[in-house]
Amino acid sequence: MFTQPQKLEVSQDELAVIEAALHTQSKILKVQASAGGKGALNRLNDVKRTLAHIAQQKPPSGRPRRFWSGLWGMRILSR
Repeated sequence: MFTQPQKLEVSQDELAVIEAALHTQSKILKVQASAGGKGALNRLNDVKRTLAHIAQQKPPSGRPRRFWSGLWGMRILSR
């Protein structure tokens, strides 16, 4: 499916819109594929691959969650 990569300048907001549209499209294609649409299943796989590719290329959002803070929160809850 993927050919030679092409660089595009896209803002974070535009990328969020594209990603949301692909998620919506994947939901529609899941319904169509469950109804037996062979073309929908192929297209769904393409959309999922594209979403995975976007997720790999996207910069991490927010601060990474620290392991110790999670354990500290569990310690407080267990009291």
